Amino acid sequence: MSAALPTREVAKPWGMDVLPAPFVAPPGERIGEIWFEPPEDFSQLLVKYIFTSEKLSVQVHPSDAQTLAAGLGRQGKEECWLVIAAEPGAALGIGFSDTIAPAAMRAAAADGSIENLMVWHAVAPGDFFYIPANTVHAIGAGVSLIEVQQNSDITYRLYDYGRPRELHLEAGIRVAQGARYPMALHKRVADDANAMLVEGPLFRLDQIAGAPDAETAARYGNRGVLVIPRQGDARIGSETISVGDCGRAKSLAEVAFSELTLIAQPLQVLR
Repeated sequence: MSAALPTREVAKPWGMDVLPAPFVAPPGERIGEIWFEPPEDFSQLLVKYIFTSEKLSVQVHPSDAQTLAAGLGRQGKEECWLVIAAEPGAALGIGFSDTIAPAAMRAAAADGSIENLMVWHAVAPGDFFYIPANTVHAIGAGVSLIEVQQNSDITYRLYDYGRPRELHLEAGIRVAQGARYPMALHKRVADDANAMLVEGPLFRLDQIAGAPDAETAARYGNRGVLVIPRQGDARIGSETISVGDCGRAKSLAEVAFSELTLIAQPLQVLR
């Protein structure tokens, strides 16, 4: 079995027709997402690239506790973003500038003013944000990023700029927090430095410049890991994986690291 995960290109009207290297969009298509199909034993974690030429919807995701209470199983979604390219003026909308009550949030979503009540964070390559469940958020135009997330497709759209797609106002308002985003969840990550990006409760994610140090290796232990090269080629066993790939290794001991690599590991139990 190949260490490299199968990929899926997803065309979106808000995607890009010119993608950052090494990706190439098919002629006449706008690619918005590239997914790496998770292996069965990593089914709770999904890695994808996202490319935007327009703003994405204002949306929110429920938590595991909320989906379990609703009889949907463990389908919550927490995610994180590492910006890899950004056009001038690119921004991410996360949380609100002031506390907002559910009724006011519903009214603002209905009339479109919700995007003006959010905080839009100007971004550049190396900006990292962890997005807890219940956080109202939107990815702006001109952004390319790597997203690592709980593998759930439950998204409640609150506002979509008039696009002809279904909104989920009542379900979204029930789970949305009308609060400021905790800026402690934002980091600036140099592209030549080790960085612990996420350490639980649902998954861990690290950036590794060269090989992992002893502390990082101990945290990941002898369990499986996802490997995402950012600069140069990595090897998993005898197989080479390159920038634009995501591979599955049985443990860190199986990996010969590239110049810069992201590694991820789920911490929650399988559904």
